[in-house]
Amino acid sequence: MPSLPQNKVGIVACSGEELPEGTVTRLAALKVLEELRPSETVTICLPLFLAGGEGDRAFARFYPTIAVDGCEKRCAARATELYSNKPAASLLVDDIVAARCLERPRGLRSLSTDSAPLVDAVAEAIAAEVDQLMAARWSRREGTPLEVESIAAPAVSTAACACGSGVPVTTVQIEGRSIQIMALEPILEMAYEQGVRPLPSGDSRETPHARIMDTVRLYNTIPIEEAPLYAAAVAQAWLSYCAGKEASHG
Repeated sequence: MPSLPQNKVGIVACSGEELPEGTVTRLAALKVLEELRPSETVTICLPLFLAGGEGDRAFARFYPTIAVDGCEKRCAARATELYSNKPAASLLVDDIVAARCLERPRGLRSLSTDSAPLVDAVAEAIAAEVDQLMAARWSRREGTPLEVESIAAPAVSTAACACGSGVPVTTVQIEGRSIQIMALEPILEMAYEQGVRPLPSGDSRETPHARIMDTVRLYNTIPIEEAPLYAAAVAQAWLSYCAGKEASHG
């Protein structure tokens, strides 16, 4: 079976340097990533995410994310929901200040030493959310925990990944072989929602499924010698998916 990063939670920190609270989110996220939960978390760079980073956006669509914001603008949470999917959890520094009766942070890029307890408190809150999400199977289509996610399509079957991550595994029958591809159905759904469609026969432009393959590779290890077979499987699944969509629309 193709490999996939196992049970990871993405952390999106606002890191805004115009407010001390933004620096708190950055330092707290680093503490979780490097000390508290290094094996369970990955960072999502908010500027890159906003600039169109396909890898970060794809991850946030299929895996649970925690948005950590320094102010009520909630840039991290809103950007995640706008470009990928609703965050699995959303934390606000002001809420933690109030709940723990802590001092508000002082300083910008370099916080005052008395801000350390707040950084620790935010990091602990993030780690607690990570623990809850790691114990759940997550559907990035619904933004909620799930038990089983499945869909049916011609020559394609989909089931929840056995690793417990909540990312579906699609089996495509092609050339007498069963090709298993992780996250294929959500990837096809995302492409269709973005307006991608099969090109007319004979069109010399890059085929849409070639671009879809770039995202497929983010979640699947594809042996070099089997790349053409996987590409054919993705192309078949893409055409079947689009045909099903068009039929449902009448």
